[in-house]
Amino acid sequence: RGPQCWEVRKHNSSEWCHFIRSNPDCRLDGGFLDYLDGVFCVFPPQLLPLAVTLYALWLLYLFIILGVTAEKFFCPNLSAISTNLKLSHNVAVFSLTSPLHGVTFLAFGNGAPDVFSAVVAFSDPRTAGLAIGAIFGAGVFVTTVVAGGIALVKPFTAASRPFLRDVIFYMVAVFLTFVVLYVGRIRLGEALGYLGLYVFYVLTVVLCTWIHRRQRGDGLAPPGAWEPEMPTDVEEPEPSGTNSGDYGEEYRPLLPSRETSLRILTSALSPLDYRRWRRKPWYWRLFKALKVPVELVLLLTVPVVDPDKDDLNWKRPLNCLHILTSPLLCVLTLKSGAYGLYQIQGIFPVWALVTLVASALAVIIFITTSNEEPPKYHCVFAFLGFLASAMWINAAATELVNILRTLGVIFQLSNTVLGLTLLAWGNSIGDTFSDLTMARQGYPRMAFSACFGGIIFNILVGVGLGCLLQMTSSQPLVKLEPDSPLVWVLAGALGLSLVFSFVTVPAQCFQLGKAYGACLIAYYLLFLCVALLTEFRVIHFS
Repeated sequence: RGPQCWEVRKHNSSEWCHFIRSNPDCRLDGGFLDYLDGVFCVFPPQLLPLAVTLYALWLLYLFIILGVTAEKFFCPNLSAISTNLKLSHNVAVFSLTSPLHGVTFLAFGNGAPDVFSAVVAFSDPRTAGLAIGAIFGAGVFVTTVVAGGIALVKPFTAASRPFLRDVIFYMVAVFLTFVVLYVGRIRLGEALGYLGLYVFYVLTVVLCTWIHRRQRGDGLAPPGAWEPEMPTDVEEPEPSGTNSGDYGEEYRPLLPSRETSLRILTSALSPLDYRRWRRKPWYWRLFKALKVPVELVLLLTVPVVDPDKDDLNWKRPLNCLHILTSPLLCVLTLKSGAYGLYQIQGIFPVWALVTLVASALAVIIFITTSNEEPPKYHCVFAFLGFLASAMWINAAATELVNILRTLGVIFQLSNTVLGLTLLAWGNSIGDTFSDLTMARQGYPRMAFSACFGGIIFNILVGVGLGCLLQMTSSQPLVKLEPDSPLVWVLAGALGLSLVFSFVTVPAQCFQLGKAYGACLIAYYLLFLCVALLTEFRVIHFS
């Protein structure tokens, strides 16, 4: 076995580039940019701090891309698919308006980046530690910092039986993962077991909800200890990227007027609501300015169907453009463009064929439809948008994993510590803001339940699907060998935090206050100190 990539810093700086390019362990699988080659070959050694700074900024921007794609494009299209398939939100598993608080669209939207990151990380044994670190690290972070923050912001009484159910399922999932790591591999049956356990969890939630509704006679009684209360009056939401040209009911003309296709296209492609922009503080504007390029590219490539609007968000010129851009996006991002650039018979590239077929189809749809009324097959755009947004998330997750591995090589850090810190924190941003906002608005019970429901999805689907996709008929197993003792610290810390909540919450009669929140946050800070001391070999484990 040749030298490992992280040993590059042990060599003279004049040898860095040759070491990176000649060492097979330094090859990054997938992705559009070779970050290792960039930092060690393009930048001179004296500018290494500049390269690290640029990489860190790009890392933050990748998290923005993941968040915007999941929130404004992935989840809305998933909701539209559920509606178009005539499924109730309960049957569709993910819901914003049902008491299935542990398996919501919110949890799925925030979980999409985690799951895609895990799938990408599991694709290479060298980065599998990133996935384990991120899944366990996000679990510790959400169940301590986020849950503790909710209790600090708004003391409340937790929903008893849903809380106990979710914690028990999560402890089972953590125990299974601990066993898999101890054995050092996961086989086909075990990967399917993860997914089967999540299906069983969903069925349990559905059954509990059905029993509860039967007991209360399907009435609209106020929520009790079974379930969290749901918000009915929330802050003014930020308009989604595809609807930002609509300025609200008070600005609509009294008499309907026919807009030209050009005007519809330009208004649909505007990611800014200028009236809203003028009312917002400077920091909101700064963050919005960072998101505008991402939103504009996504608006051009990802259709969004909105069942709550009369026209279903039908924008004929833009949707016809999506017929071309969405398939092109899919073929050019799949396997980092390898399929899109493949030449048929060595002459005609696949992307050119997709362009021809999609262009002809777009022209046909434009001729046979009108601006005012969506076609009967408009629901197909929800599936197209769901696929396109998933490809965007997958591409961003691939770059994310590659840049984290590069930072690990530069600073000689294990993948596990990068996963439990940077990747876990970045992927948990959505959960943190959404849950704390819910708590401030007076719905701490729902936010607290979402903490556990979302991470159950992340660990069961992330590990199960991530490993399942890497298995082949010739090798129906995936090796999961811990790359440092930190993995055991992480697994133990997560298990201990769950046991702590499982014991103390019922002991307090499910009344959670500031003391409980402070204990959880203090526990996370202690865990982080032990984890970092273990990583830097101050603390040794035999």
